[in-house]
Amino acid sequence: MRVLGVDPGLTRCGLGVVDGGTGRSVSCVAVDVVRTPADADLAVRLLRIAEGVEEWLDTYKPQAVAVERVFSQHNVRTVMGTAQTGGVVALAAARRGLPVVFHTPSEVKAAVTGSGRADKAQVTIMVTRLLKLAQAPTPADAADALALAICHLWREPMRARVADAEARAAELARKHKARLAAAARAAAPRGTGSARANTATKRTGTTR
Repeated sequence: MRVLGVDPGLTRCGLGVVDGGTGRSVSCVAVDVVRTPADADLAVRLLRIAEGVEEWLDTYKPQAVAVERVFSQHNVRTVMGTAQTGGVVALAAARRGLPVVFHTPSEVKAAVTGSGRADKAQVTIMVTRLLKLAQAPTPADAADALALAICHLWREPMRARVADAEARAAELARKHKARLAAAARAAAPRGTGSARANTATKRTGTTR
């Protein structure tokens, strides 16, 4: 499976494409960042990012897109820009019918380092090691994008199995509830009918 990992950001948007093989084997296909000038209009910056992402989607043809989920920070302006970038990425993927999954930073860190509290340096080191890269990807946004792709490749199959199991359990519960309701409905008329018959007999006897 091929996944495009995206570390959203207005100034630097990290992009990384990773192929997943048998087991947990992964290999890097491409990695880079899309940059936009801080003094440009927001609409222009988002357009530049959209064009860059769409070019990667058309060139590398991933089967899924993994984006970092935005969490509230002290810098509201940064959060807004990151969220808007993530929306642009999701839109580009949706236009191509690709599934988009948002992973939290702690999920990504835990997937590649084993600790949800790892720092960026640790993530970069592990990404370099896991992908057997000759040198560490820079800047950190690029390494984070690759980490997102790896996280998706390793976590999504398990998440899909859990979701499938939950769906099957919900369906079994629904069917069981439906059977109980049907049994209750089937029993109710018989009981009501007998009561009515007894009442009718009593009334007939009284009339006579």
